[in-house]
Amino acid sequence: MANLSIDAVKEMTFDAIVIGSGISGGWAAKELTGKGLKTLVLERGRDVKHVIDYPTANLNPWEFEHRGQVPLEIKKQNPIESQKRGLFNEATMHFVVKDGEQPYIEDKPFNWTRGYHVGGKSLLWARQTQRWSDFDFEGPARDGFAVDWPIRYKDLASWYSYVEKFAGISGNKDGLPHLPDGEFLPATEMSCVDAYFKDQIAKNYQDRQMIQGRCAHLTQPKEVHYQQGRAKCQHRALCVRGCPFGGYFSSNASTLPWAAKTGKMTLRPHSVVHSIIYDDKKGQATGVRVVDANTKEMLEYYAKIIFVNASALNTNLILLNSTSSRFENGLGNDSGVLGKYVAFHNYRARISAQFEGLMDKTTDGKTPNHSYIPRFRNVHKQETDFLRGYAAGFGGGRGMIQNKEGIGATLKEQLLNPVLGPWNVSSWMMGETIPKESNFVTLDKTLKDPYGIPQMRFSVAFDDNDEKMIQDYLEQFTEMFTKAGFTNIKPVDSKSAPGSDIHEMGGVRMGKDPRTSILNKWNQMHACKNVFVTDGACMTSTATQNPSLTYMAFTARSADYAVKEMKKGNI
Repeated sequence: MANLSIDAVKEMTFDAIVIGSGISGGWAAKELTGKGLKTLVLERGRDVKHVIDYPTANLNPWEFEHRGQVPLEIKKQNPIESQKRGLFNEATMHFVVKDGEQPYIEDKPFNWTRGYHVGGKSLLWARQTQRWSDFDFEGPARDGFAVDWPIRYKDLASWYSYVEKFAGISGNKDGLPHLPDGEFLPATEMSCVDAYFKDQIAKNYQDRQMIQGRCAHLTQPKEVHYQQGRAKCQHRALCVRGCPFGGYFSSNASTLPWAAKTGKMTLRPHSVVHSIIYDDKKGQATGVRVVDANTKEMLEYYAKIIFVNASALNTNLILLNSTSSRFENGLGNDSGVLGKYVAFHNYRARISAQFEGLMDKTTDGKTPNHSYIPRFRNVHKQETDFLRGYAAGFGGGRGMIQNKEGIGATLKEQLLNPVLGPWNVSSWMMGETIPKESNFVTLDKTLKDPYGIPQMRFSVAFDDNDEKMIQDYLEQFTEMFTKAGFTNIKPVDSKSAPGSDIHEMGGVRMGKDPRTSILNKWNQMHACKNVFVTDGACMTSTATQNPSLTYMAFTARSADYAVKEMKKGNI
């Protein structure tokens, strides 16, 4: 503990500290303050207040200086981020960490997407929210990779319901054993070309289904959503700019304001966490060291419990940098697996086509959602030469065609009156990668970031299993598109590097055995009982579902357990 007066120490002391304010950090703040704990939330970036700090949310296309494009000079300065056109454009690039701002080392190429501001990537996420099933939790044990999950679906089911009701999840009850139903608001509507493809899949395949996506949008708000100050989704489809209506779930619109209302939360932006303080005599963590991003001053804050929700890889970094005489290789790292078994979702493959049916129909307006094809490979038994499988998104629409031939009045008339073209449809793969020891992150021994913290080194890559899965997706969807009567089918492997699609997980995995894992079934460190990790770092495997809903459920469940243990005097 620093040399501080009693009053100063008291001022720096809380019941709980939450590191990170993104999707899981926001939930930790909500749950801990809701249970009466005086909670400090540390965010390394700037503050982003709901509504106030969404500068592009209501801009029209012509109001952007560069018509939505990123100027060439900025692209040249950010070659990694420039590959992510969906996030790195004139409307959203203020929410994305630029390449040079926070350097890291790529021993193997890794496109790390980060959102360093209050709310983190909860402002940027795709809002797809599917539950896991036991086909996912039992996967590592059944297929013989990683370690067995210490929980099953029954352990998380009620917590899924708990977070779904608060966040607001739209969807249909589809009755699929491998994609359990939840507490849904009414689903968004499937387009006619989506419905057509759904029927074609059902007609041609007994083991495959297409459903409307389950997404965190308020299609019919409940009282609890109005209490959050949120309103019905307006279908503007401008979500990644920040939604002033609170139409989709984010920490900024939902959990953080809810926590603030308790009067128990202190939110401290510009606080870069250096490490967690471990007291050898007490045998527990006592606080965190923070570098003030503006002054570069090192500060210490103290608490009885610490939730680490810095985002998957930054959580790894903080724990690896939290060394002591007890933990020379990182906090809680008795097993030696900290930083290892990093995995992610594989989005490299996609396919597009055209459809010349349904020419008497079109769509009107916008949708924040899309259709979803749950995993159908290796669900009930091993049936391919690769492990696990993939889910897929699907969407379609009709574009307008302008005839630019001719001159004069004829050309003008044609340009002013474009006609509807054929349906354009596309699908994209969401593949499960297998956690393996050879995919890991470490800290560099000499290079430091602007805050004096060791830079992260990445050694993460695709493997032969991923390549076989990509090939299978492209073959299967070419067949499915062909059977549906689609034409001009174009399968694509983008060859993009890992990290391009944000869903990195692992490095601080859960497990039954302290010799092979860092966290127990409560997301609690085996070797340091008052530290909990509930962001993507805790994941033992990745499944194919978008992971954020599972992080939310883990966090609420873990916070409930932590507070009960505190009251019992166990931590």
